[in-house]
Amino acid sequence: MGMKSKRGFASMDPNRQREIASKGGRAAHAKGTAHEWSKDEARNAGRKGGEVVSRDRAHMAAIGREGGEARGRSTARTRQNGFADRESSVSMSRESMPGTSVQGDRRGASLPRPEITR
Repeated sequence: MGMKSKRGFASMDPNRQREIASKGGRAAHAKGTAHEWSKDEARNAGRKGGEVVSRDRAHMAAIGREGGEARGRSTARTRQNGFADRESSVSMSRESMPGTSVQGDRRGASLPRPEITR
């Protein structure tokens, strides 16, 4: 498919386009017809947009795949830097904390667990 030829506004210098658009925005504000979003309007618009995007299963799968690949790259970098896995890096940092012990379980099982309240 061939490229579209740029005519009219599209053929203008980007700075000139910005200048013209800026004049239109200032005129709309001066006239009182410009729309300014309230917090509630923006929140609802974002929610609706999120719902629409999440219906596209292929798109959501691609996002998840990218996140998984990024996490894999991060883990590989961590391993290259001398840590076998995240848990060992956590236990190493806990060893240096005063008043903590990581004897036996390298995950720090001897540390007090926070209570979960609902």
